[in-house]
Amino acid sequence: MTQSDTDDNQGSARSGGSRLAKIIAHSGLCSRRDAERMIEASRVKVNGVVVSDPAVNLDDWQGVSVDDRPLSAPPDVKLYRFYKPLGALVTDRDPEGRTTVYDLLPDMGQGAPRLLAVGRLDINSEGLLLFTTSPVLKRKLELPDTGLSRIYRVRAHGMVTDRQLAALSDGVTIDEVRYGPVIVERETQKESGLNRWYRFTLTEGKNREIRKLAQHLGLQVNRLIRVSYGGLTLGSLARMELKEVSRARMFELFGVGTEKKSTWAKAKPKPKKPGHRKLADKKRAAKDGRRMGVGRSPSSTRNSRTPRRGG
Repeated sequence: MTQSDTDDNQGSARSGGSRLAKIIAHSGLCSRRDAERMIEASRVKVNGVVVSDPAVNLDDWQGVSVDDRPLSAPPDVKLYRFYKPLGALVTDRDPEGRTTVYDLLPDMGQGAPRLLAVGRLDINSEGLLLFTTSPVLKRKLELPDTGLSRIYRVRAHGMVTDRQLAALSDGVTIDEVRYGPVIVERETQKESGLNRWYRFTLTEGKNREIRKLAQHLGLQVNRLIRVSYGGLTLGSLARMELKEVSRARMFELFGVGTEKKSTWAKAKPKPKKPGHRKLADKKRAAKDGRRMGVGRSPSSTRNSRTPRRGG
């Protein structure tokens, strides 16, 4: 947690609310930094009065307007899986005009909530990228303290020993940067040529972490695909396909959404006919009688004793 986050939480605790910039960001209108700029530019009003301090605390979004448009209520928490292709930047906008993942997202219609990318994949990487409508969930999924595993398939050129790979499980320091434990497995033991496929599992996701670890081992990465994040997998997603995660799955993995209800259906009670109690009593009595050897036909030999013949 950063110092600004700490100050924000302390300020919210004192006033019983949240900072204005945070409320605007949580509505899905824009990022928190952009919200602060809007407030400082006097574009935000609270109950018709211009507010220029981003640190003003409010109970909720009601009465807040941006450019004289009422702020919407925070959207429902949604989470999406997306297959990021090579060559796309994970950013809202690029000054150089390069393609971003937001250029590739499908049109979700007017009034659709703003999607926030969870973490990053560099321009030369592909695979699973998560999007959410909730800044709170985004931060939760990105924090290293959450300990969510990220799994990558990595094709690299070069030779490395099993001992070198195993050493990464204890963590390693490269150029004065400490990297936490990483599990590296060979996908196949025998391959032709010097290109090999490996599976990297880590929980931090620092900038270009896998490429730096591979370089530390003397490997040159030529393909990197993220196949899993926090238990969600790339699965059968096609490139640039966006698919929503069910609320039950979100609850199961991250504690948000809706708890999955039991799919077991209770048996419907049978309709009771007139006289059902008397009929049930008769059946019970007959059953008890049979247990005691009463009510059998004479031909029945069960529990009967054959008389001994005289000697």
